[in-house]
Amino acid sequence: MDKVIDVQRLYGEIEGVQILNDVSFSALRGEVTAIIGGSGSGKTTIMRHLLGLNPVQRGYVSVLGRNLSDITEEEQRKLYQEMGVFFQDGALLNSMSVAENVALPLKHQGNLPDELTDDIVRMKLRLVNLEEAYYLYPSQLSGGMLKRAALARSIAMDPPLLFCDEPGAGLDPVSLESLDRLILDLKNLLGMSIILITHEISSIMRTANRIIFLDKGTVLFEGSTREALKSDIPEIADFFAAIMKKQGGTA
Repeated sequence: MDKVIDVQRLYGEIEGVQILNDVSFSALRGEVTAIIGGSGSGKTTIMRHLLGLNPVQRGYVSVLGRNLSDITEEEQRKLYQEMGVFFQDGALLNSMSVAENVALPLKHQGNLPDELTDDIVRMKLRLVNLEEAYYLYPSQLSGGMLKRAALARSIAMDPPLLFCDEPGAGLDPVSLESLDRLILDLKNLLGMSIILITHEISSIMRTANRIIFLDKGTVLFEGSTREALKSDIPEIADFFAAIMKKQGGTA
């Protein structure tokens, strides 16, 4: 299968502190790839590199076929239009209505008629079962509705690649399962590939095809979810055991 992300021998540091050490992994088209690991393992730093927020100083990073070490500002702008980001806290602007928030990526294009923009916004809200929130403001939404509104905005441009940063954080188990199902439905409907960062074991089990496990800035494991759960690598076994104990579940 085609690689939507290819990372080879990536090193990364923040303020002189080495965070990533010889990181290599890939994500395949049409799959959900979960990047997991304990606090401080390097997940956020990798995400920042994939989004182009941290420059690649040593190593190779390709996103949707573009080498991020050799990309022009215009190419980077076009690449951003093919990537959606679903932030943990939603990152909705409180001063704007739900509809205005979802329209932001479309308005950024600057060349879409208002009527077409409105049609797209309504369609995206319908896809996430949130049509009734068109005129509402973020402060008027429940936690689950906020997540769905943020998801609608992240898919406004029909991106082939969607990044989800702890999308289920703060949700109860029922709402979390509903969000997971919705993300999978949208993935299949829109033909997206998804990069998922999460600590939710249930979400990993429901959604992930592939797991990248990080520990101290190094990839310890790359493979299927089933293989990860059966792994005899101590760090992986300890991670799953600790998270399941905290969440009160079993594999």
